[in-house]
Amino acid sequence: MKGLRHLGGKSATPLDQVPVDMAVPPPLLSAATVTAGYFPGVDILNACSLDVNKGELVGIVGPNGAGKSTLLKALFGLLQVRSGQVLLRGEDVTGRSAPFLVSAGVGYVPQVANVFAELSVEENLRMGVYRNPKLFDERYEKVVELFPLLAERTRQRAGLMSGGERQMVAMGRGLMMNPEVLLLDEPSAGLSPANQSAAFERIKQIHNSGVSIIIVEQNARRCLQICDRAYVLDQGRNAYEGTGRSLLADPKVVELYLGTSIRR
Repeated sequence: MKGLRHLGGKSATPLDQVPVDMAVPPPLLSAATVTAGYFPGVDILNACSLDVNKGELVGIVGPNGAGKSTLLKALFGLLQVRSGQVLLRGEDVTGRSAPFLVSAGVGYVPQVANVFAELSVEENLRMGVYRNPKLFDERYEKVVELFPLLAERTRQRAGLMSGGERQMVAMGRGLMMNPEVLLLDEPSAGLSPANQSAAFERIKQIHNSGVSIIIVEQNARRCLQICDRAYVLDQGRNAYEGTGRSLLADPKVVELYLGTSIRR
């Protein structure tokens, strides 16, 4: 058969005869040539594609205005997709609502307005399971295991916390429905250098707990250092993709998007 290699002198098995349990599973969440924008006739994303597989940490980097946050919103049903598809475990979920996607295992932490400032830490976490309040006790224990500070501040108003602490509350709330994949939009934005480092450590903790992650980050170098794979967007299109390590070592990516050479 054309396109199949012979291994060890044995005939290749036709794809339609491969047992189902041997088939490669589809990506956990995908954007397939997605075009989208905020205003009629103005596209921010232009045939943009992305995959995240189970257990992966995938980054999205690029210049301001490249469409990074727009892609997350399209994946999470917050923006109308004009063409292309959003696929969850291989099923078409294009145009499905954010509440549907939350129930289906997708979490989202926006860059801004990501906590209820007038509510306490506990009340913010309860909002994370508003669609299934019975999950609260079980999920609360899991979240405070990741973020012990939240257990110490349960009655504190979220609006009175530092930027790094509010980001912790936002991530915690995003984890309350036990998502399979978590979308993080600029989690280090506006944080001090020390709190930025802490934010990236928390992201690695979440990933190590078994949650797949798609992270949009302006701090491209730090993002690429922790990612399994990453996509570079430019003007709403895929410009480069590869492992975080390979993109950090690519002279063109360094020149165009990182600004300075990488210390080895």
